[in-house]
Order: sequence, then C-alpha cells, then structure tokens
Amino acid sequence: MTTVTRRATPHDAASLAEMLHAFNAEFDTETPGPETLEPRLRTLLAGPATFAVLGGDPAVGLALVTLRPNVWSEGPVALLDEMYVSPEQRGTGVGSAILQHMVEICQELGVAAIEINVDESDAGAMRFDERHGFSNGDPDTGEKAFYFYRSL
Repeated sequence: MTTVTRRATPHDAASLAEMLHAFNAEFDTETPGPETLEPRLRTLLAGPATFAVLGGDPAVGLALVTLRPNVWSEGPVALLDEMYVSPEQRGTGVGSAILQHMVEICQELGVAAIEINVDESDAGAMRFDERHGFSNGDPDTGEKAFYFYRSL
C-alpha cells in the first residue's frame, strides 16, 4: 500500500500544530500547545524558508524543514526540524514516504545538504535515518558529527 504524501500549505497549520504538540507530549517534552504553534506555523509555511510534508489522508505524520543559506554551496542547507508519525502508524512505511517526499522537495529546491539532529537515546530514529542514507559522520574521514546547543 502506498502512503499519500503532500507538501503542506499554511492552511494545514492546525493539523501540524496538533501533531507537533502530540509529539512533545508523547515524550514528556515541554510544548507551548497547538494554539501557540498554529499561528507560528501558518506564518512560517507562508514564507520561503520553511516547508512541511504531510503523510496519510487524514495526516498521521509530518516532516518540518527549515532552509538556510550557507557559504559552502550555491544551494541552501535543509534542517529536518521535526519528524513525527503517530504511534499507531509507526512501522507502516508512512515515515519513509514522508522522508522520501521531503528529499524530493529538497532536490527541487537545489538544497546542498540535509541535516538531522537526533537525541543520543533515540536509537530507533538513528536506525531509521541511516536506513535512508543519512550518517552521523563525514563519509570521507569517518569522523563523527556532533550537535551542540545553547538556549538563549
């Protein structure tokens, strides 16, 4: 069975906000709530630097991506900010379909590289990302990549 995927529009902000809220709630992570996320998403999705992919009809998963210019390539770098599939749909191929569609959009936009940050404890996400061609190190040297963070 093929999963229906599509690029989200600002009109999908409420659905995206609900899923992002559910994602954080599932992992006991603070969330501002869908009522705060929805207008932010509507604004971001209307601009050129953010896009999202929805999977399922009705949507049961998403990928939220931001783009940024960089000095090392002509095209932007994409950051997969969030990827979520509802628990009952995990393992059905929805996530793979969403990720593939996200990569296709990145290719259309001339993206030079896609970055994904994964928590050290999330072995399942790391396996998923590796299975789809992502690595946590430089392919030429094997040197590991790390993500550092500072809240302001």
